Amino acid sequence: MRRLIGTKDFYKKTILIALPIMIQNGITNFVGMLDNIMVGRVGTDSMSGVAIVNQLLFIFNLCIFGGLTGIGIFTSQYYGSGDEEGVRDTVRLQVIIAAVLTALGTGILWLFSDHLIGLYLHSDGGVGDVARTFHFAKEYLLIMYAGLLPFALGQAYSGTLRATGETMVPMYAGVAAVLVNLLGNYILIFGKFGAPAMGAAGAAAATVISRFVELILVAGWTHLHADRYPFIKGVYRHLFVIPAWKVRKMITRALPLLANEALWSGAQATLNQCYSVRGLSVVAATNIFSTIVNVFNVSFIAMGSAIAIILGQKLGAGEIQKAREDAGKLTLFTILICMMAGILLFMISPFFPQIYNTSDEIKNMASGLIRIEAMFMPMHAYCTACYFILRSGGKTLTTFVFDALLLWVITVPTAWVLAHLTGIPILPMYAIVRASELIKCLIGWRMTKAGTWAQNLTA
Repeated sequence: MRRLIGTKDFYKKTILIALPIMIQNGITNFVGMLDNIMVGRVGTDSMSGVAIVNQLLFIFNLCIFGGLTGIGIFTSQYYGSGDEEGVRDTVRLQVIIAAVLTALGTGILWLFSDHLIGLYLHSDGGVGDVARTFHFAKEYLLIMYAGLLPFALGQAYSGTLRATGETMVPMYAGVAAVLVNLLGNYILIFGKFGAPAMGAAGAAAATVISRFVELILVAGWTHLHADRYPFIKGVYRHLFVIPAWKVRKMITRALPLLANEALWSGAQATLNQCYSVRGLSVVAATNIFSTIVNVFNVSFIAMGSAIAIILGQKLGAGEIQKAREDAGKLTLFTILICMMAGILLFMISPFFPQIYNTSDEIKNMASGLIRIEAMFMPMHAYCTACYFILRSGGKTLTTFVFDALLLWVITVPTAWVLAHLTGIPILPMYAIVRASELIKCLIGWRMTKAGTWAQNLTA
């Protein structure tokens, strides 16, 4: 245990990196929660329609995350080794990848949105109207298309700054964006200050505006401080001038991570589709529970980002043994933080669903789902720590097997069998599906203990 306890300076450095990320993601998810509550006050059908579209956009968002952070592994290590040109090339490649993935994502959603939305629409004879839910979903998605590219480019800039250890600027930009989003939601959803009451469409319009605001702030700040970050100079002047060997090296590492995020997010969407077989009431309940859970999930998401940054810079500087030692300390710290978050989440589970304008059946169902998720938070924390430890050393193919492949081999089949071949209610069904992921903890322990992830990619 002594080897898993760090010094005061170690935890101070970790918190200085993780806390701004936690605050930014926390505020983003908190405002997203308020956004969700505002739409939920309009009615169950609009809330369910928005929730379905956000399931589809979640896949796009994580594909952006996977594609860009795969390159970000090199950003962190090039910066740690003092290679300015190497960092500049990673920025260029991230911009190109952001544009390509946005074009692909928009095309797929445009062509197949009706079918994809329809997969989640199952009438249970209770609360919710299928036709109205479909209408709200299409209306919301049509506006959200405009926000995909600024979101992707904003992630490229924010990810680059975080990889260099600058976490405050992305946080400030994120805070400004979510405040714009919150004010826009209030005005456009309910029709305040003379604006029309747009409902779900108003929520989409406010989100798009906020994404442009975030991009302008984070990109503008970076270019205005080129003396501090000289790697940003000339990025667009020679955007496509990246050495071919370097592109191959980075893409080889990034593709498994992109595939991992695409398959992982696709697995989450498939799991929710399995739950939706129980009816529109379950769609509404899962939307409520996931909204508050996302706020608490920032604890291990931020710690995961801190793990990747700290270990990546250690590895880039050639401190291999130090990186291995710090990995264990960071893992334990992540678990302890998330245990506290899980306890707090469990305590508020009976109260949060009461905010929504929906039936008592849906509120009680959402409360049960929140309690189940709270009990599994330490497990998620450990799996997240293992994932980012493996990723910090460029073991993206290993992370693909660990993260996405296990979901499709174990978790998704479990959910499908329970949804289609049994009549088990949603709460025990969800608990069983979550418990099936415990095997990931054992596999993650074996992978990280082996230590083969600790390698310097820039050498």
